[in-house]
This record gives sequence, structure tokens and C-alpha cells, in this order.
Amino acid sequence: MSDAPLSVLFGALLVLILLSAFFSGSETGMMSLNRYRLRHLAEKKLRGAQRAQRLLERPDRLIGLILIGNNFVNILASSIATVIALRLFGEAGIAIAAGLLTLVILIFAEVAPKTVAALHPERVAFPASAVLMVLQRLLYPLVWAVNMLANGVLRVIGVSAEQAPSHSLSSEELRTVVNEAGALIPRRHQEMLLNILDLEKVTVEDIMVPRNEVVGIDLEDEWEEILEQLIHCQHTRLPVYRDSIDDVVGVLHARNVLSLLGTSVFDKERLIGLVREPYYVPEGTALHRQLLNFQRSRRRIGLVVDEYGDIQGLVTLEDILEEIIGEFTTDVSALSRDIHPQDDGSLLVDAGVTIRELNRLEGLDLPTDGPKTLNGLVLEYLENIPEAGTSLKLAGYPIEIVQTTGNAVKTVRILPRLDD
Repeated sequence: MSDAPLSVLFGALLVLILLSAFFSGSETGMMSLNRYRLRHLAEKKLRGAQRAQRLLERPDRLIGLILIGNNFVNILASSIATVIALRLFGEAGIAIAAGLLTLVILIFAEVAPKTVAALHPERVAFPASAVLMVLQRLLYPLVWAVNMLANGVLRVIGVSAEQAPSHSLSSEELRTVVNEAGALIPRRHQEMLLNILDLEKVTVEDIMVPRNEVVGIDLEDEWEEILEQLIHCQHTRLPVYRDSIDDVVGVLHARNVLSLLGTSVFDKERLIGLVREPYYVPEGTALHRQLLNFQRSRRRIGLVVDEYGDIQGLVTLEDILEEIIGEFTTDVSALSRDIHPQDDGSLLVDAGVTIRELNRLEGLDLPTDGPKTLNGLVLEYLENIPEAGTSLKLAGYPIEIVQTTGNAVKTVRILPRLDD
């Protein structure tokens, strides 16, 4: 090397610096690849993605290969720079060469290529993977020996390099991914995906129609009243019971009686014959589980029961779907029968409304981890039945009790949230 022309030494030094930049950029590019996008591209038979995926199956070997190459070219570059400095400046040139080479490698072989690779990992990693695959085969014995020694050190401290890293995402991490999708996923679709993730946190009792609001057919009523109810009822399916919802006979589908209405053959016995046996749902059932249960049993409506078998309310398939896609009823009045916006920006609300529905429709942030209805939330906070005119503050929202009954809050006014 000492007899080689300076032009050859400078050329060799330049090539080594470029190789150092290649190894540095390859390392950052390979490690910066999005593993889910990489898997997707590999499944689409993109050759560069397939090579990168194979290399990343054993990251310890990949890192070992890159570091062997990088250290080799850097040490060789240092030796050549020292020879050049001795020829040009004598012994004093060694310090000059060390300083200049350090600066050049830091800028052109480390910071610059790694920055480019971090910003555009696929553009760097996919072409580089072809070279790295060849080097891995050529240098396999050396890479294997280095990894054996390094992995032995790791095992001493309780780390196994052969365990594949887990790339599975938790529901909260998936939520972050969806939120950061930006324009890639329309906002409406993002909301639906987030609602699906929330299904496992919500139970049927959170969305059920409470038993005191369940609309059904009481067989103890006069036949004329039952006919009138069937003609004007807005619901497709109705529970049928005797005297009380606790004595349920079954569920009636309105379409089964349309052809019989107004005929002489239609009576209570015929009505009972059209009733399908009731379907019961435990009150703690998660919505994602109940959605599958409805699909499996081919049902669209269920009666929610507690641990004692007492009916607590009613849940439908539509209720669960609305938790995912939002309200889709064609009855405009149904959306606002419990919530009435006022000119001053406040809301006049029927306290029997569920907190989840109130939050969803009006964009509020009332707590949902306790009572399910607004009435229950107010009573839990006050610990008594308040009088009309009582005011309180819940989760930053000023609330005024407008009307009460003997054992419950009937109507409240919710004012805009106050900033703390």
C-alpha cells in the first residue's frame, strides 16, 4: 500500500467511504421499515420487500452482517488515510488525517445516509437487500461465528436473540394507528373502526332499552286495544306478555300479522300462535359477543336478564349496529325525543336517556363507567332525590334539575361545559 500512487489511494478511500455510507444507510433503512406494510408488499410479490422480509426474520444476523462490513471498510479507510497523511505531511499528518476522516465519515457515511434512510426506508432498504443477501451468503461463516459469540453474551444476561419480536398490536395501539391514518381513511370510516374496537368494552346493559320503556303487547288488554296498537306501532318486533314484562310469552314480528289484520279469523289465540319464543341475553354480555350470538342464532332482538333471571330491558341488533355506524333510523323524531337543544346553547334532556347515547348524539364527555342513564348519574352524585331547581356540576357540565317525580329525576337542563 505504501508504494501505491496517491491517486489510487484517494480513489480507494472514496470507495470505502461510499461503502460505509451504504452499510450505515442499509442498517437504518432496514430497521425503519414498517413491518405491516412490508408484509403487505411481500404478499404482493414485490421482490425487494420479499428479500427485506427474509433478512429481517433474523435481525441479529442482519445487524451482524452490516456491522462486520461497516467496521471493515471504516478500519481500512482509516489505514489508507494514515498512509496518505504520512506521505503528504509526515508524522504530523496522522493527527490531521484522523480528524478529517472522522469528520468526513460522520457527515457523509453516517448522518447523511442514515437521515435519508430514515426518511425513505423503502427506497434505501429494498435495493440494498439484494446486496445484503449476496453478502450474507458469502460471509455466512464469519457472520455465524460473530452471532454465536454475541448471542452467548446475550444469553448470560437473559436475552434470547432467536425469539422473533412480536409485532401484534393491542386495541389501544390499533386505535392510535387509525387516528393517525389521516387522509388515508375517511374520517367517517375512522369513527366506525374505532367504534368496532370499543364493542368489547361495552355490554348490552349499556345500550338496552330499560324495561320501563319497552313497548310490547299485553295479552290482558282488550282485543280492540291490541289491534289499535298493532296498527299504529312503529316497531317491527314486539314482546308479547301477560300483565307484566316478567311473564313474557314470546316475540311477535309485525309482518306476520299484516295479512290477518281486519279479518274475522284473527284473534288472541291466532296471535299467540304467531309468537316466537323469547331469546334471553345475560346483562354482562359484551357487544362484540352479542353481535356474534345474534348472527349465530339468527335473532334480531333479545330480552336482557340479570343474574336472578329478572328482565332488565331489551336489546336489538339495530342497537348494536348503531354503536358502530351511528344513528340510521328514518324516524327523525326518534333522534330527538329525549334531547331538545335550546336557543341559549343548553340541552333540555329526558333524564332517562342513556349516557352513551347522549354523548354520541351531542358530543358530550359524561362518564360512562358508572350509572347507565343520566338519572342514575345525577342520583349517584347527589345521593338523594333532588328537588326541581337544584343545580350541580358533572364532569365540567353545569346541570339544572328541571322536573322530578317521586323516585327519579325526570328532566334536566345541561349547559355548555365550563373550562377549568
